[in-house]
Amino acid sequence: MKVKIRKGDKVEIISGLFEDKGKRGEVIKVLPKDGRVVVQGVNLRKKHQQQVQTQGRTLSPGIIEFEAPIPVSNVMLVCPICNQPSRIGIKRVGQEIQRVCKKCNAEFD
Repeated sequence: MKVKIRKGDKVEIISGLFEDKGKRGEVIKVLPKDGRVVVQGVNLRKKHQQQVQTQGRTLSPGIIEFEAPIPVSNVMLVCPICNQPSRIGIKRVGQEIQRVCKKCNAEFD
């Protein structure tokens, strides 16, 4: 699946979990095969981990909190110029591809 959102982009959650809807955050990881993205501070999950010893190191036990992936369809890219979530268009300039905001026609990257 072709994903127009890249690592480091600022996005807003438009649907999904009630407590996360409307939040903004930076994309940490993009999973194009699954059609999902990991957003910083959104969709937090807790994992109970036992103490594990591997290659002479020990991982400390306890409850680890981490960001779980969410579907790409639930996020919208925030335009840096108009500071609103907007759809993304593609504009080709020779061999180069530019992402364009559909609201204010500003170029990303």
